[in-house]
Amino acid sequence: MTTSTEAAAPPSRGYANYVLVVLTIVYVLNFIDRQILSILAADVKRDLGLTDADIGFLFGTAFGVFYSLFGIPLGRLADNWNRIRLITIGLAIWSAMTAFSGLARNGLQLTAARIGVGIGEATASPCAYSLLSDYFPKDKRATALAIYSSGIFIGGGLSLFIGGAIVDSWNHAFPTGKWGLVGWQAAFMAVGIPGLLMALWVATLREPLRGQSDGIITPPQPNPFRDFFAELVTIIPPLTLIGAARRGVGPLAVNVVVAVLCAIAAWGMIHATHNIPQWSAIGLGIYAVFSWASALRARDVPAFTLIWGTPAFIYTTLGYGLIAFASYGLATFAPLYAETMLGQKKTIIGLFLGGGAAAAGFIGIVVGGRIADALKKRYPWGRIPVIIVGTLGPIIPVLVAYTTTSPTVFYIGMFLAGMLAPAALGAAGATSQDLVLPRMRGTATATFFIGTALMGLGMGPFLTGFVSQVTGDLRTGILSLLLVAPISTVLLIMAWRTVPKAEATVVERARAAGEIIV
Repeated sequence: MTTSTEAAAPPSRGYANYVLVVLTIVYVLNFIDRQILSILAADVKRDLGLTDADIGFLFGTAFGVFYSLFGIPLGRLADNWNRIRLITIGLAIWSAMTAFSGLARNGLQLTAARIGVGIGEATASPCAYSLLSDYFPKDKRATALAIYSSGIFIGGGLSLFIGGAIVDSWNHAFPTGKWGLVGWQAAFMAVGIPGLLMALWVATLREPLRGQSDGIITPPQPNPFRDFFAELVTIIPPLTLIGAARRGVGPLAVNVVVAVLCAIAAWGMIHATHNIPQWSAIGLGIYAVFSWASALRARDVPAFTLIWGTPAFIYTTLGYGLIAFASYGLATFAPLYAETMLGQKKTIIGLFLGGGAAAAGFIGIVVGGRIADALKKRYPWGRIPVIIVGTLGPIIPVLVAYTTTSPTVFYIGMFLAGMLAPAALGAAGATSQDLVLPRMRGTATATFFIGTALMGLGMGPFLTGFVSQVTGDLRTGILSLLLVAPISTVLLIMAWRTVPKAEATVVERARAAGEIIV
């Protein structure tokens, strides 16, 4: 039996494509709201008295850590509750918090708003990945997820174009501000408010039968919020201590020891870098993820086995996470570099860097998804080489872009890098979905995005800004991102070797771990 909001029959291809379009627009708004800070960075630095490292923290860590942590219980809720309702609520929250960013008068207030954006946006991909995996069969899945993921690059590009145009126009029309708002504050509000209207549209979509495209229909869970709150106490400190204590004295002792080790490591990094917020947040994030993974192992052995217990999943997640590390570092500071090092105006940056990023990202991710699907039909490992292209392909264009004094060459280099790096995402996302059962997709997506958020967002922008601050050279900070490419390549070669067997034995390994599959 299905609920009144569930599709009782397999959806038509037309309706599936309609859902894909709507969810892609949602993801465009997601990344406009997430990344508009990059084009506003110079003005925010000036008005709030911040450094490059502070901008990296605001863009990445303040958003990324809470995005990662709340993504896990919200991913669990996406596995058990109505995904359309959940993504509608999340869209309303992150849009409101983006608008509230425009009211910030200091770094602390902007940090709080960025945390709110991160929590709201944590609903998007677990719901969307799960929905699209039910609306599209396996042989179409990488393409569908690639099209959805193109919202990253369209939204990121539009954020530069829209943000630059609003700031320049507002500051030209109101040199001393209007209604207490200067240009960068007006830009935050202008991109946040439309999302509240978009939420009404999303609420009209139909919830599909979970697992229908794979022929493994999963019935609705009777107590989805009980599971959500149970998940919450396993990952949000200090509730994590309660969650560990429920499993016994031994798990509590291990949890406390890991908390102490994370605190010591964070203290060491704080002492070395003199940055308390960054390493406190990262230490908190690592401890919280450990607490959650430990609880998942005790509560849901099949899910733990197919996610954390599968080396192929970990290799893919970490390998792509390092691509995200470099990509987010570039996304944060490329506009600031063009403005301060190449003397470009915000409107020009928005047009050429933003427009180029949108076009290049869309081409790269869609073509990459199609190639990944085509190779997958011929070879069990077919998607992994496409992910490797995302690691190695951008190296030369980035080197050229950040060693030239020509704005034209800079924009061309960024266009090429912006086309090659995104090719990896559809293939990596589809791989994460293929390695688990349908009921685990939201949790698997949340885990996959730990790599892109905690590692990519949490570390890439901050370390880029920190190297820039220490060396006094933004170019050096940006080029240091390329040092992760060899590590990513090694991890993805290991994924190449392990993914085929892991995918072929999903049902077998799940059954061995206690999963009941009819």
